[in-house]
Amino acid sequence: MPTLGSDMEAGTLVEWMKHPGDTVKKGDVIAVVDTQKGAIEIEVFEDGVLDRIVVAPGTKVPVGTVLAQIRGTAPSPPAGTAPQEEPHRSRVSPMARKVAADRGVDLALVKGSGAQGAITREDVERAAAPASAMRTAIAAAMARSKREIPHYYLSTQVDMSAALTWLRAENEKRPMTDRLLPAVLLIKAVALGLRDVPELNGYWVDGGFRAGAGIHVGCAISLRGGGLVAPALHDADQTDLTTLMRQLQDLVARARAGSLKSSELADPTITVTNLGDQGVDAAFGIIYPPQVAIVGIGKIAERPWVVSGRIEPRPVLTATLSADHRASDGHRGGVFLAVVDRLLQTPEAL
Repeated sequence: MPTLGSDMEAGTLVEWMKHPGDTVKKGDVIAVVDTQKGAIEIEVFEDGVLDRIVVAPGTKVPVGTVLAQIRGTAPSPPAGTAPQEEPHRSRVSPMARKVAADRGVDLALVKGSGAQGAITREDVERAAAPASAMRTAIAAAMARSKREIPHYYLSTQVDMSAALTWLRAENEKRPMTDRLLPAVLLIKAVALGLRDVPELNGYWVDGGFRAGAGIHVGCAISLRGGGLVAPALHDADQTDLTTLMRQLQDLVARARAGSLKSSELADPTITVTNLGDQGVDAAFGIIYPPQVAIVGIGKIAERPWVVSGRIEPRPVLTATLSADHRASDGHRGGVFLAVVDRLLQTPEAL
């Protein structure tokens, strides 16, 4: 059972996507696990053959529990071994199915309490209740963060004139499906900025800083049923804007549909929270441990700006940084925000 965040202690195995004897390759989705963040697809990290299923569907186990065994080569023919329990799907009453459809409940995540595990209307209604488990998990993580992490906070205002002008011209050349949003420019600028200030990109573990293996930007996404998740855009500094935009759209859609992969939740090296579309001027986030920084983005608003001694209206946003003082200091945080600002003045180079 993988750990998908510092607040996760256990998960429930919902469904096996592979059977004993199936060949699996790195990146294949092998199972679905229910956590406080919702249903997560578990990936395989090495090639081989699924030899044995250890944990049956419906079982809740602690983080670190072996779920299955994978062999590097095809297994020998079985010699008198007991048959493995095959995955099964619970029966669903017609009323339960209707209530699930009305309330947007994924029946794959509902544990049935009826005869032989049948899902009843009451089971669905319990699942449709406000996401109290997620809120509890978020509260615990944030309380730990504020209690254990010595935060420092910085902010800067960024003139977005150059970025928006370039974006408009660029989008005129593109089909509607490939058009870019300002958010993707901000994410790419953050990712590139971390190359200059790598001490913001990683984790505080066992009393010391551990650099991230890559620049994996976690994007805070609000969920329809309440709560949020922050899955990662992997290697965002090396990804072109078109691909990054598609990946971001895909990430948002899958997060809200409950089909994220374990790797997307397990390895963000920094988080970006964008509350500009909610009309927020500035967002000062709380670091999600064991990460050491979170970047906040506010709305783009027309404000007075001094240009060559004259006051002009310019589209301006406030970018903030909340960082762990054990891993970096205010000077380095200021360098990071300055680099992000500079990058946004030359959007064609992103």
